[in-house]
Amino acid sequence: MRLEIADLSSLREHRENGLDLRNAVLVRLDLTDPGDDALLRTSLDGALFLGCTLRPESQRRAHAAGALLFPAVPGLPYEVYRSHLYTPEELFEDFDPDHPETYALTPDARIYQHTREQGYPPDPLHALAERLHDHGISEALSDILTGMPIAVMGGHALTRDSDGYRSAVELGVLLGQAGFTVLTGGGPGAMEAVPLGVRLADMSGVDDVVKVLSAAPKFASGTTVDAAEIGRWLAAGLAVDLPTSSLPRTIGLPTWFYGHEPPNPFCELHAKYFENSVREEGLLTVATGGIIYTPGSAGTVQEVFQDYTQNHYGSVGPAAPMVFLGERFWTEEVPAAPLVRKLAKGRPAEQWILVTDDATEAVSFLESYTSVQ
Repeated sequence: MRLEIADLSSLREHRENGLDLRNAVLVRLDLTDPGDDALLRTSLDGALFLGCTLRPESQRRAHAAGALLFPAVPGLPYEVYRSHLYTPEELFEDFDPDHPETYALTPDARIYQHTREQGYPPDPLHALAERLHDHGISEALSDILTGMPIAVMGGHALTRDSDGYRSAVELGVLLGQAGFTVLTGGGPGAMEAVPLGVRLADMSGVDDVVKVLSAAPKFASGTTVDAAEIGRWLAAGLAVDLPTSSLPRTIGLPTWFYGHEPPNPFCELHAKYFENSVREEGLLTVATGGIIYTPGSAGTVQEVFQDYTQNHYGSVGPAAPMVFLGERFWTEEVPAAPLVRKLAKGRPAEQWILVTDDATEAVSFLESYTSVQ
């Protein structure tokens, strides 16, 4: 695997240790200062420069050595060659909770507006820039994940004042107490209730939190962006004081493809993508500890069968647990669970399918899987 260097201090340390830059990946570094330019006076065979600024002579030497130089793309509201995930603070920069309409000024809203202006599919320049961004996000997500993360899938429709939302918070509490790193789609509804529970650690403060959130129980509806309505939803979430940990326990994977759905403020980090298909496949792939499916609509059902396909063919590793939380929903209203069980008959995936109404049983099932891996 190529060594990636995204800051000058790491590059200096690398060179001080007597190491060259063959096949290294250098990301968004300004190397025009004479001292920094001197760091390039070594073997550059096969090196990859992403959005770096080099002196003309160093550019010529890099080309002669077979290195590839990808230039910065001007005029974009996002970093093309991104090497780290987003924090809520970064996505919601310039948001003023006292003026909800200022959500329109945030990087999250401005990037979505940019994608709308490009149309779908975007022209080749913007398509390439978005793919390079998404590749960087996938790399950053892979770098930060440890152990066997689990994912919780579910729809965005749960309102913050509903019984279903509270149940999703309780599920998050149980997963947090079990020590799991929890991934969700990063949006509203169940996708924010579960990480909220993970970070609360217990249910003792839930009533106070729900009272704060009741000021804006749901985000803007439909497929258009109402900045003020989203801003009120966001302001209520940001008013909740939550503990942080040294390692992120909650990571969202939202997408600007569904940019009318804002990322939630309760995930500690967001791996936000442009391409929804890359985001969905990536989420299912990195959830090596299994997936819990709470009731959802078409998107959740799509993820069920996309996940099962991975398990059926073993394309990304051993079959991981599929937990259908909500027996009546998954066997009668949307009977995906019986079909998955039928497809899994006699295969390794069969033993790791559970249909239940009991969140405690669901978490214990996931723990039993991680204990034998």
